[in-house]
Amino acid sequence: QVQLVESGGGLVQAGSSLRLSCAASGGTFSFSDHNMNWFRQGPGKEREFVIRISRTGFIDVADSVKGRFTISRDNAKKTVYLQMNSLKPEDTAVYYCAADLVRYTSTPSYWGQGTQVTVSS
Repeated sequence: QVQLVESGGGLVQAGSSLRLSCAASGGTFSFSDHNMNWFRQGPGKEREFVIRISRTGFIDVADSVKGRFTISRDNAKKTVYLQMNSLKPEDTAVYYCAADLVRYTSTPSYWGQGTQVTVSS
């Protein structure tokens, strides 16, 4: 059973930074073979892609967070990180970690339960 567990969410002020983590587990899950994504869903909004790091380290970033959010992965720890800087109220959302063998997909195979990020103005 593959599990992705996000952590690090919380309430912060605009302009602050926050780092989310997503730890993967599961006996048959090969973390290093998977492309790791972060999606988010704000209140009353549809889920949207935020950022992705491929299994080879290539990074894709949504325009809305470009220059503010970065992603990294530690294959030894089976963990992916989302560093969020210069946070804005519009970044308020539930952030989901997702994994897939396919790099470009809006519906990855594996999802975490999400972690709430709230940015106050």
